[in-house]
Formats: sequence, structure tokens, C-alpha cells
Amino acid sequence: MNVKVNCLNPIAKVGLDNFSDQYEISDDFKSAEAVLVRSASMHDMELSENLLTIARAGAGVNNIPLDACAEKGIVVFNTPGANANGVKELFVAALMLTARDIAGGMNWVNENKDDAEINKKMEKAKKQFAGTEVRGKKLGVIGLGAIGVLAANIGNRLGMDVYGVDPYLSVENALNMSRDVTMVKTYDEIYNVCDYITIHVPLNDETKEMLNKDAFQKMNGAVIINLSRDILVNDDDMKEALASGNVRKYVTDFPNAKTANMNGVIATPHLGASTEESEDNCAIMAVNEVRDFIENGSIINSVNYPRCDVGVLSAKSRITVLHKNVPKMLTQFTGIFSDEGINIENMMNKSQGNYAYSVFDIEAEVPASFVERLKTIKDVIRVRIIGA
Repeated sequence: MNVKVNCLNPIAKVGLDNFSDQYEISDDFKSAEAVLVRSASMHDMELSENLLTIARAGAGVNNIPLDACAEKGIVVFNTPGANANGVKELFVAALMLTARDIAGGMNWVNENKDDAEINKKMEKAKKQFAGTEVRGKKLGVIGLGAIGVLAANIGNRLGMDVYGVDPYLSVENALNMSRDVTMVKTYDEIYNVCDYITIHVPLNDETKEMLNKDAFQKMNGAVIINLSRDILVNDDDMKEALASGNVRKYVTDFPNAKTANMNGVIATPHLGASTEESEDNCAIMAVNEVRDFIENGSIINSVNYPRCDVGVLSAKSRITVLHKNVPKMLTQFTGIFSDEGINIENMMNKSQGNYAYSVFDIEAEVPASFVERLKTIKDVIRVRIIGA
């Protein structure tokens, strides 16, 4: 096996070093069977029939055409949680930058650095930069995934009263969250009571511009921290909210032409996961996901196909089938096994939305005629043989 891997962005060497000799890093996107990507947009790229998988070294996947990939049987992975600590630490910085006018104070020092009396004058000047402490303030966390849970927990440790909301909270994240976090059922409960609101949700049709005029009118001088995605916030409505005082300050890690010139905004240039550790962790996870899929057929952390952990291949052959999630597919598959006289040692079938994945382990070589019969079944997208 010689698998070609194309990197659309620089990927940390510590991750690439996890590839075995069976993998070749190639500059040719068209011939690649696996692609690693960070921020490069793939929406206008022609997806080759060779391409089996794309791994995003990060959490957000809005730069990847997920539906088009699913239709072609290209499994897309992301790396949830790999950069969570880096974003959590930037969240702490955002809290401090908004509670205390650190930036204003630093600017004053820079403007007066040539004044021989600066050490005396600063005692009067510092009053204009006085702030508040976060201890005892109410923090609302919208979205309790890997990052949101860390933000909630650190807010709790800083002495804040923390409220969380997430209609899709997983059991794993719930277990990792402090018991002192108060769970609420609606976003309005966060908007109405919280002094600080941090948002950690994926960008989709439901969350696009969820922080808008209607939301801001329910707030009373809240600080908004957005380290997730630019388009979660309506910029024009934010400008009005800052002017009216409904929002006291807005921290964004995604400045644009509007927010970069807006009073009351503290902007950083997408620094959330820009740490050596985050980049290393994302690269390692992405490479491991690709290898597990290529070598074993397991799908872990996919955003367009169902999770299916089938373990290390121990049988002679493993047959994997990506297909539409429609009735009677398994009946058709097992019928062909029966016709060909092939005994199934183990099998697994998982579905997610419009798509499904079926895996069959057998103790025999797979006849070419068998594969062709599988491919001719309506709604089969891709058939792959692993092993013999």
C-alpha cells in the first residue's frame, strides 16, 4: 500500500511524522487519496475520484464542501478538542482585557514612554483605566463542547457564577463539567442575567447571526466574547448594541472591515488555536484519523458520515461500503454475500442523516466480481477493500 497525502496548508511535522512508510506526502492534489487542511478553502476545488478522506486540523469545517464530499464518498474528519486548551487560555485573556482596561493602560505607557516623569504621572493617569474584577460576576457559556466546558470550568475557578446552555450536550462533556455550573434551557436565560457571555457553537443555519438585535435587546451591558466564528454575530446589530449600552464590550477573534473600526471592540487576529501545542495536537489527531480510516476503515470524528469504530483489522479482509441511508441496503449486501458463498465473520452498520456506513469482516479474499456487484447496487457510493 502506498497512500499519497496532500497538505493544503502547513501541517506540524510532529503530526506528519506519525505517518508510516506506506504514506507519501505529495504536492499533487489531484492524485491524493488523503488531504490534510487547516484554513484553505476547498469549495471551488475539483474533488478527484482518488480522494478517500479529508482531515481538517481544527474544529471548524466551513471551508470544506461537506455535502459534495459525502455524495462522492469522501469522509471528512475534524479534530474536536485538540485545540481546546489554547482557545480556553485566550478566553481567559479576553475576560481580563474586558474587565480591566489593560490595553488602554499599555497604550498610555507607550504614548508617554519618553516622559522622564512617567512614574509620577501614572498615579493620576491610572484612574481612567480602572476596571472591575470578574469574581462574583455572572458568566454565560453558549455551547458546551470541548472548548465551552473548559471555559465554564475556568470561569467557575475564577469565582464567577457560571450558567451554561447547550441543547446537544454530550454525556462525555457533561461529566467533564463542574457541578457548580448552572444549566439553563434557553439562550434568553443567558441574555437576561449574565455580565459576560462567551459563545462556542459551530456555524450552521441555526447559529448564523444568532447574536442579533433581538438577543442584544435582552442584555443589560453584557460583554460578548466570540472566539468561535465571525458570522455568529450580526455586525450591524452589534454596532447599535454597543452604542446603546446593551453590550458593553465585544471581543472577537475574527475582525473584519466593520468590527475592526467599531468603538467598544477588542479584536485579535484569529489567535484562538495559534499555539504550538494546539497545532501539534490537531496535526497528530488528524493524521491518526486518516490512518485509522485508511488502514482499518474506522470513522472517528467525521462531520459527514456516521461514527463507526471497527477496531484494528484482524480478519483476512474487510469490506467497507459508504451508501445512502435508505431501507433494505443491508438485505441487498448480505444477499450478495450469500450468492457468492462468502461467510460474514463480523459486521457493523451505522447511519447519520442521509448517509450510512457498513463494514463486513471475512476470512477470505474478495473476488473482483463480488466488488462489482456491490458497486452496481443503487445508492451505493463507494466500496473499499482493506486487507487481502
